[in-house]
Amino acid sequence: MTIAIIGATGKLGVLTIDALIARGVPAGNVLALGRNAERLAELAGRGLRTAAVDLDDVDGTAKSLDGVDKLFLVSFGPGDRVAQHGNAIDAARQAGVPHLIYTSGLEAPTTILELAADHKATEELVTASGIPATFLRNGWYTENHQQDFAGARERGVVANSIADGRIATAPRKDFAEAAAVVLSTPGHEGKAYELSGDTAWSFEEFAATAAEVLGTQVRYQALTGEQEREQLLAFGLDEGTAAFMVTLNANMRDGAMAPTSGDLARLIGHPTEPLATTLRTWV
Repeated sequence: MTIAIIGATGKLGVLTIDALIARGVPAGNVLALGRNAERLAELAGRGLRTAAVDLDDVDGTAKSLDGVDKLFLVSFGPGDRVAQHGNAIDAARQAGVPHLIYTSGLEAPTTILELAADHKATEELVTASGIPATFLRNGWYTENHQQDFAGARERGVVANSIADGRIATAPRKDFAEAAAVVLSTPGHEGKAYELSGDTAWSFEEFAATAAEVLGTQVRYQALTGEQEREQLLAFGLDEGTAAFMVTLNANMRDGAMAPTSGDLARLIGHPTEPLATTLRTWV
């Protein structure tokens, strides 16, 4: 069986490759696709098959996918990603790929999270393609809060506008392990998994956990959206990025990342890594 990964050179892609190999999938059965030639060379050195792809070239991408049994499409960063996702889906359909797995967003069809609109649109493209598919609706990575932990360590303060909103995070490696399970076992076609950490924490709890890990006092400061915008601009962010962050945090304040379905722990066969365990790896 050949497993292809578009986005293999990114953080989630590399961790998924690690998880596949840990599960006994031969490195030669994995086809790593991406744009970073240096990282592709590193993966080739580990025994993986590799190919550089340009998703603007649908026909060329389809040729790279010839003979692939499962395609893992790791979603791209915000921007013009729906078009790129659509090209990858078209290439998969053209190549006759029998199973496509896409990393979507938590509760993408119904969430209030504005960031998830691209995921909803991509899911619709996948469904319209007719390719049997699995949606891995990934929640929030704990690693997204390394800057908050750095602030706790340097200033003893974590400040944002999320207030009492709760976030059910898990480390990226847990999501990668879930992807590896779906890629290496049968019976996942037609399913959507809502993937999030077992426990939804608040920033008061994040500050308390950081204080315990660091052995120092840490407090949480709730900001208004305007206060947060001014703070982000003072840190050097541009207006567009600052506005994006304020909107994102408003969505999280309203519970967009709070759901805890248990799907992630069930897929990987063990509890998700607790917040404190992850924070200790950052000390």
